[in-house]
Amino acid sequence: MKKGKLYLIPLPISNGSPEDFIPPVRLSLIVSLTYFVVEEPRTARRFLRKAGYQGHFEEIQFHVLNEHTSITDIPAMIAPLISGNDMGLLSEAGMPCIADPGAWLVATAHQNGIRVVPLSGPSSITLALAASGFNGQNFAFHGYLPVKSKEREEKIKYMEKLSGAGNQTQIFIEAPYRNNGMMESILKTCHSGTRLCVACNITGDDEYIKTLSIGEWKKEKPALHKKPCVFLIYNGI
Repeated sequence: MKKGKLYLIPLPISNGSPEDFIPPVRLSLIVSLTYFVVEEPRTARRFLRKAGYQGHFEEIQFHVLNEHTSITDIPAMIAPLISGNDMGLLSEAGMPCIADPGAWLVATAHQNGIRVVPLSGPSSITLALAASGFNGQNFAFHGYLPVKSKEREEKIKYMEKLSGAGNQTQIFIEAPYRNNGMMESILKTCHSGTRLCVACNITGDDEYIKTLSIGEWKKEKPALHKKPCVFLIYNGI
């Protein structure tokens, strides 16, 4: 039996519409699917309506894959694919499998000979890197840093050292309600000549992307509370 395809479907990372970044032919494909693996069904339903889905959601099967999902649940999720049905993977925002648990599903799909098809769309991490002015040939993404201040500052020191030693851009994110604390830790920890890019609400109407030295940032502290941000540190040439 021919197996289905697993489509990695990007979601807006701000308040944009699907047609702003997904070609019509791909939107038609997305709304034709009846099997999805999602982080949050309500977000998926809203996205599908905006994408043009006109049917009843009772006809669609949603599997939930989030930080609470056990890896032992993954094989059951790919059963429709093995049976020949195409499936879509949706994250809460941006590209699936980047800083979310979707990679488990994709790895299992590969192990079972299922074709994985990534659809083009926005990724806050790569967009922030492109707009930062930092090294785009050599970079590392660290995800979320430790919550406790001391451990977080030790990690920031480590990343700053890595950046200088390897001419490498260091990228990380934070829960929006902890952004201001993260900013304080960065300013406290890094050398004044180290550069920091703050990329906030990327693709949104109030998009904010700015690169300054730490010394300059100390004179200009942005309001970041509860705004999705990507932080980039660069201490290279």
